[in-house]
Amino acid sequence: MDEVVHFEIPVDKLARAKKFYSSAFGWKLEDYPQFEYVGAITTPRGKDHNPKEPGAINGGMAKRNSVLKSPTVTIMVKDINASLKKVVKSGGKVAMKKEAIGDMGFIAYIIDTERNVIGLFQEAKK
Repeated sequence: MDEVVHFEIPVDKLARAKKFYSSAFGWKLEDYPQFEYVGAITTPRGKDHNPKEPGAINGGMAKRNSVLKSPTVTIMVKDINASLKKVVKSGGKVAMKKEAIGDMGFIAYIIDTERNVIGLFQEAKK
């Protein structure tokens, strides 16, 4: 079973959004300027940077764009290419093909049968 492991909130102004989410919810926010991305730490993490509590997820904020128009969840998959094929076979569409995220892994976005955008993430092989 593939698990939801991350969320993303699209924003128009990263600085304004950072101020809001840290003030309103106490989230710890980490800049990733090379990606124009802000990590949102909403729950304590272990040394591996994963949430300590089972079922808890952290997320991030990215500039709103043609794919990320509303909050979305990201699902961890073992093989992103195989998952994209299964999505299409199941009636979904590919919104953004597989792209590398530095040395962390790969991301892609799909549109499900209900027109929701969902992220797919594959960790880099270690």
